[in-house]
Amino acid sequence: MTEERLEGFPVVVEIPVLWGDMDAFQHVNNVRYFRYFESARIAYFERIGALEFMKEKGVGPILGSARCRFKLPLTYPDTVRVGARVPELGEDRFLMEYRVVSEQHRRVAAEGDAMIVFFDYRGNAKASLPEEIAERIRELESAR
Repeated sequence: MTEERLEGFPVVVEIPVLWGDMDAFQHVNNVRYFRYFESARIAYFERIGALEFMKEKGVGPILGSARCRFKLPLTYPDTVRVGARVPELGEDRFLMEYRVVSEQHRRVAAEGDAMIVFFDYRGNAKASLPEEIAERIRELESAR
């Protein structure tokens, strides 16, 4: 059931909801959702070799903006599956979308997106999206 809610997301990570993730309102704190997104984002970067590329060339991704739409409060115990996909490539950036699905409720708990900008870490300036990385993204997205 959760698989169909994550259809179209080529990268999916599974994350347990921890007791300590909850706040005084007895549900998972909003900050944790951004950590879920981060885990999926890093898994996506690993799949396309962006982190290795950054080590070699000094050019890599940096988070330009992020947002979240909360749909269902999560509580312990639960496990979430978090999907990441890239529906849009630009000259120096791409949009990454996320979806968090609760295993316990079998529903979408949150959706979000982030603008990922490519950055020259050695020159401390924005950089073009390397064609090699863009091609890896297109391959991963077309495989879904």
